[in-house]
Amino acid sequence: MTRFLVQIGCTLAAVACFTTPLQAEPIGVDLAGFLPGHGTSVRHDEAELRLAWSLPNAEIGSLVLNLRPDEPLIKALSIHTAGNKSAALLTDASPVTYLTVGERKLQPHGWTVFFDNPPRRPHETFRALRKSKGVKVQTAGRKTSLVLDGLSAGGFRGELWLSVYAGCRLVHVEAVLSTGEDARAILYDAGLASDEPSWKSIVRIDTSDTLQRVAARSQPEAAPVAARYRAIVAESEAGSVAIFPPPHQYLYPLDFSDNFRFVWHGQGFHRQGSEWGFGVRQPPEGDGRFVPWINAPPGTEQRLGVFYLLSRGGADKTIDEVKAFTHGDRYVPLEGHKTFSSHYHVEHTLDFLRKQKEQQTDGVPRGLEEPPFVKTFKRHGVQIVHLAEFHVHHSPEFIAQRIEQLQTMHRECRRLSDDEFLLLPGEEPNVHLGGHWISFFPRPVHWLLHPEPGEPFDRQVEGVGTVYAVHSAADVLRLMEKERGLMWTAHPRIKSSFDYPDRYRQQDFYRSDRFLGAAWKAMPADLSQPKLGLRCLDLLDDMANWGQQKYVLGEVDVFKVDPSHELYGHMNINYLRLDKLPRFDDGWQSVCDALRGGRFFVSTGEVLMPEFTAGGQPSGETIERAADGRVEVKARLTWTFPPAFAEVIWGDGEQVQRHRIDLKDHPAFGEMDLQATVDAKNANWIRLEAWDIAANGAFSQPVWIE
Repeated sequence: MTRFLVQIGCTLAAVACFTTPLQAEPIGVDLAGFLPGHGTSVRHDEAELRLAWSLPNAEIGSLVLNLRPDEPLIKALSIHTAGNKSAALLTDASPVTYLTVGERKLQPHGWTVFFDNPPRRPHETFRALRKSKGVKVQTAGRKTSLVLDGLSAGGFRGELWLSVYAGCRLVHVEAVLSTGEDARAILYDAGLASDEPSWKSIVRIDTSDTLQRVAARSQPEAAPVAARYRAIVAESEAGSVAIFPPPHQYLYPLDFSDNFRFVWHGQGFHRQGSEWGFGVRQPPEGDGRFVPWINAPPGTEQRLGVFYLLSRGGADKTIDEVKAFTHGDRYVPLEGHKTFSSHYHVEHTLDFLRKQKEQQTDGVPRGLEEPPFVKTFKRHGVQIVHLAEFHVHHSPEFIAQRIEQLQTMHRECRRLSDDEFLLLPGEEPNVHLGGHWISFFPRPVHWLLHPEPGEPFDRQVEGVGTVYAVHSAADVLRLMEKERGLMWTAHPRIKSSFDYPDRYRQQDFYRSDRFLGAAWKAMPADLSQPKLGLRCLDLLDDMANWGQQKYVLGEVDVFKVDPSHELYGHMNINYLRLDKLPRFDDGWQSVCDALRGGRFFVSTGEVLMPEFTAGGQPSGETIERAADGRVEVKARLTWTFPPAFAEVIWGDGEQVQRHRIDLKDHPAFGEMDLQATVDAKNANWIRLEAWDIAANGAFSQPVWIE
């Protein structure tokens, strides 16, 4: 009996030994693509891959990967200081990406879509899983990437990229995924997660600009929270790691810019697993109107990116370093330029009239002494704002109040303007021309969009002055010529302007110099592109090839604006070549002239182009064609994120040519004098773009070639 028990014991032990999971074999490392330089080095053994790179202030960053698949991918994120003192900011954590996949409605306009609602149709969220067989180390300029294969999320497949940039505190983490399935719209959330968090607290700045710090385990069920600068920070004894997304590319287009809680922290995010984590998120329901999500056409590589920022300081210092990449979400002043932003449906005039009636006053209603939108624009460094009011249903009762509405808008723009801020009246009239369009006059103008039949084009009204009645496209042009106004296509080739300006490009009003061109916005979203707003950039080239001197300014196109909003992520800015901010009472003809003359560049704010010439002339000017067809392009560029490339673009009336200039050898927070000579012997126009690694950018208007 004893012998039998011993035998059974040995047998059970043997079974236990046999069923214990064997430690997974380490994945392989391929160093063929690595080029040492800029203080970057790679070292690995059987179980670890260590990437070190130079940081500011003579520090060294260190990213250590576990090569065993059954362990957390990131063994340590550290900073080394002089004397080889190491500070581990975070240990034993894994990058996490959650991909939400829905259906894109491709009829009637294909992928160029805004009026769609994937969240109202079946959709599913997948955590990206990695079954890597190897990691490749590759170098491109100052960038070194660790590329792990075997990443999957639902019907998407691809790689996980972890990239660093010599001289920069960022770790750029991207799930690069592709699908063969058609009609897919996506969202993604990303961050870091760990079974046992090595950080002691989670920190953010809330929308009232208050620093909020909570314990690492304070959120037993992961939840989204609102934060300034789209950033959340894990703080440890040795320092901090912030996570934030590309500032403009991450936010898919919406009509409202509310802060929809773009960061998260806690345990069990998406109820997938029990790890503790923190990161960024895209709100599936958006503003509840049209919520188009992000295009993911079959075969495209969608780069679902996020940044980690490493710092030996506390969370407040780390957030300051995050803010530096967007100048604190503020458009910085440039000598000889003024910042101009267009297309806002704040509907202040209608709010003003309604509250006057409610409060039974002829003066300024309580609560509107300094409206929230004015504070918000000033906070973001916008000096000139062009409204797009009355973008509501025009009922007969509404139409009857037209003159009162215009007078109130003009008075309020005058009242709210000062020596440093100019608020300008404007509308999105959407009558007579086709599609949606924007009006802009150099002074207050009273005009009727829906006049009675037979009403004369202009008449004098006591207490008002000249009132114009616009019955047709010909009347619109006549008005613009008489008042020296401008008009342009709003959201061209998308929304309700899907076929415009293409459909009316042969019309007299389009061919007139009163028709400026169109407006640029990052819409629709597609993360496979290294730049934003291709829809409008292609249109800028097409319009130039059509033969008239047309321009594309930046537009924002949102409703309501409040200091608590996440406006900056939806914004862009026009830097007009103006030495002086006009006074409202003197009119703003100089603003109209700068636009009409192409004397501006458009920027997301991180890449700036304070100087640009082609053939010795700035944008909007004309040069003679050189005998050999060569054109010298010069520009002054500045940037915050590491730059990616610049592109000289020109056309001959039919074809568009491009010359790309690689900027990957340049560090973050830099500047340069760019110079390039291109063979543009048949060109009629030429322009310049510049973009960084987060798809932030700037583009000039054309220089024309005779």
